[in-house]
Amino acid sequence: MKKKITYSDEPIRAKVIKDFLPEPEDLVMKDEKVKVTIALSKKSIEFFKTEAKRFDTNYQKMIRNLLDIYVAEYEAGKRVS
Repeated sequence: MKKKITYSDEPIRAKVIKDFLPEPEDLVMKDEKVKVTIALSKKSIEFFKTEAKRFDTNYQKMIRNLLDIYVAEYEAGKRVS
């Protein structure tokens, strides 16, 4: 059995603080995007669609993120060389 909680009538000391949280729209990533048309293999699209469904996201976003990661790694490697 759970331990019983006993409440008291002690005064509550509270103060209003300024809202410091960002607006919800400020939390949305606003990357600049360019629309392109590209033909990908059926196998690749099926893979990304399956994985996107598994993680409750958009398959196009996954492909975009993969390409962004590739570019970042490639550019980082060029700076080291």
